Amino acid sequence: MTETRSVVVERDIPHAPEKIWRALTQPHLIAEWLMNNDFVPAVGHRFKLSGDWGGVLDCEVLTVEPNRSLSYTWNFAHDDAAYALQSVVIFTLTPSPKGTHLRMEQVGFRPEQKQAFGGAMAGWRQFLAKLEEVVAREG
Repeated sequence: MTETRSVVVERDIPHAPEKIWRALTQPHLIAEWLMNNDFVPAVGHRFKLSGDWGGVLDCEVLTVEPNRSLSYTWNFAHDDAAYALQSVVIFTLTPSPKGTHLRMEQVGFRPEQKQAFGGAMAGWRQFLAKLEEVVAREG
């Protein structure tokens, strides 16, 4: 089996897990911080994420534990194997004294996918900063 790498980004957000959960699971809010989508928080639901860059990700919901954990596949098909990606994104919400500790892990980068790994590391930091702005605005 090929060894893979993971991108992990963690943030402490001064809001309750329930507020962050809404931003992780409501399509109109997901569109504000991540991408356009047809997401439904139901295990087995297949959905697409459409990026501003023209790419489309094929996804499937794997786990839904309201206000605690959410995971889904994050698959990008590409003719060049170096750019094709089959991964899983896992969000974990842990209540903290100041709100919620959010941990995002994207698992499945192959060793040769250095550019995709670096892009995901930078991209997730930006996505989660936007997520925090959406949560703060939604109050």
